[in-house]
Amino acid sequence: MKILVCMKQVPGSTKVDIDPETGAMKRPTGDVRTNPYDLFALETALRLREKLGGTVTVLTMGPPQAESMMRDAYTMGADEAVILSDRKFAGSDVLATSYTLSQGIQVLGGADLIICGRQTTDGDTAQVGPAIAEHLTIPHAAWVSAIEDADETAIRVRQDLASVSQVSELPYPCLITVDKDICVPRLPSYLLKRATAERPVRFLGFDDLPDRDLSRYGLVGSPTAVERMFAPPETETQVYLDGDAEGKADALFAILTGKKVI
Repeated sequence: MKILVCMKQVPGSTKVDIDPETGAMKRPTGDVRTNPYDLFALETALRLREKLGGTVTVLTMGPPQAESMMRDAYTMGADEAVILSDRKFAGSDVLATSYTLSQGIQVLGGADLIICGRQTTDGDTAQVGPAIAEHLTIPHAAWVSAIEDADETAIRVRQDLASVSQVSELPYPCLITVDKDICVPRLPSYLLKRATAERPVRFLGFDDLPDRDLSRYGLVGSPTAVERMFAPPETETQVYLDGDAEGKADALFAILTGKKVI
């Protein structure tokens, strides 16, 4: 069983810098972390490997600094880590990002099962996973909350959708996106950290991809664009109420009605 997990490094806090000229978010250089949903995807992959055997490869598209995230994946049990990194990928929207990742997956020889987190905390589109599957023309299931069963030929999953919950069975190769309720990610292992300290992280660039049509990548290959992005002004202030419980309740009621909250 060849399992591949797509991951992303995202800002570690809500404090982000916006380029005043382009309106784009400046990619963080310091306070970053692994996208939380991707940790559930990795844990799901590791549990399936324990059941079915095989390997777990983690793949990301991002700057070279994403190597720290890849090494964290090694300490959780991943077998191989690959970073798609090239200036030509900069400015990618969902379409260009998913196409680049699908190209990288082809370079790696494909996968029986591709697992993505439900969404990222910086983009929140929840579209990259299904878009990868469409580029690869393989079946996919989103919003997966549980793995009902899996064997060497197919996987059966439970999807919690907007108004219904359903069980779907997908033959390999296929892709699923998992929600945070599917499992509890394991903690990094110090022993694995020592054992994988010298394990290389593989880098792939634009010239390594089978399709080198520049119109499919980066800003040029992105049909959608953010017109403007800005950080809202910080206007929130703390209000301390004095007095007994009844007096505080009356004061709070006056504040909320004054702001027309109630």
